[in-house]
Amino acid sequence: MNSKKTALIAFLSVVVFGCSQSNIVELPLTIHNAPSPMDTWSIALYAVSENENDPWKNTYPEITKFPEGLTDIKYGFIETNLYQAVYQDYLSGNITSEMYEEWKHDTLTLSKTPVKTKIAFVWGNDTDGLLKIAVDANGNLDLSDDRLFEALEGTVLFSSTNKDSLIRANAFDLSFEAFVYDQIAPASVPLFIYYNSQINMFFSMFCQYATVQYKGEQLVVAQFKRDLSYKSIQVAFYTGERIEEQDTYRNNEYIEIKGEIFRIIGVNTNRQTLMLEKTKMRTAQVGQQASAFEAADFTTKETVSLERLKGKYVLLDFWMTSCGPCIQEFPNLKELYTKTDREKFEIIGIAAHSTSTNVKRTIDLHEVTWSQILSDETNRLIEKYGISGYPSTFLIDPQGVIIAKDLRGKELEEKILNLIEN
Repeated sequence: MNSKKTALIAFLSVVVFGCSQSNIVELPLTIHNAPSPMDTWSIALYAVSENENDPWKNTYPEITKFPEGLTDIKYGFIETNLYQAVYQDYLSGNITSEMYEEWKHDTLTLSKTPVKTKIAFVWGNDTDGLLKIAVDANGNLDLSDDRLFEALEGTVLFSSTNKDSLIRANAFDLSFEAFVYDQIAPASVPLFIYYNSQINMFFSMFCQYATVQYKGEQLVVAQFKRDLSYKSIQVAFYTGERIEEQDTYRNNEYIEIKGEIFRIIGVNTNRQTLMLEKTKMRTAQVGQQASAFEAADFTTKETVSLERLKGKYVLLDFWMTSCGPCIQEFPNLKELYTKTDREKFEIIGIAAHSTSTNVKRTIDLHEVTWSQILSDETNRLIEKYGISGYPSTFLIDPQGVIIAKDLRGKELEEKILNLIEN
């Protein structure tokens, strides 16, 4: 067991719910508006679709003014809390119940009263032909009073030996609303934007993380994907050095604390706490045996058994039909699938929070040929593998042990081909 699995977590002001025998504990969090000491994902900025049949068109607020002098204008919205946005759009009738089902989540931390979660942005060419972007930093839906700027080039950022300094120098504060302690309150967070000229896309990154203090120890909690909902998190000890991926824990992973095992439930953004559960179970982590399952193939209805695939490397790919990054990965998986021997490597796709109709449409559209399973109340694969964010992948070795998580694209291909060749 590596140092990550044997680290001891100390707790500050632990609150135990219910009776004294409760296994649930909460840790009060301190929020820091600064770049996280661990790597977090940047978010691609997509322009609003001009298609009249766009099912999300009623969810976009109206921008009152755009910057003067821009041509080839594209605009869109950054979400600070996607789950709150989808919930309130469902309650107001802006989206269908079918659309809501794919994003449905625990509503106890959400507000029934609408919260301003969307941040508008616009990009276009200025009078000199330079590509520039503006973000509605004050949240008034008037982009004519916001700074129009050239975003930092991504190659400059990723070739820098001090990324945090570049991020701090180029980040700016956003104003929005959050639902905290059962109240809608004004909130602020630094946002960093860069431009990838190789694929002609802007990306944004929220500069925020949280900490828990105890006896000189510091536990860091950071959002891992997408927004500030903290539905997908990374947790680690912080000693002043940058935290590597292998030293972090995520939702539903298990950490050993002074000889006891705790499962990371997640963050309650309303109460501003990290929630843990004392348990004797541990699963779905690197170095652990993958949980066995049998389930019906979505298309053929034949039984897919993880146990029967022992002797091969197996990739479990958890995805949703409404998850853009999940769908964007399909071409990479198709290419990898054609390059590899079925006697040595197999892929099992597991569709979650998706209707049968949408799964079939997606599989047909992208000509997916590897096995697909629809996670449901019978097989409960989401719960079994502790999935809280998408896409999520698990690479399992021929002995059935999880050897890597969340590999995608070129990194996944190189890993698989190297394993098979050796």
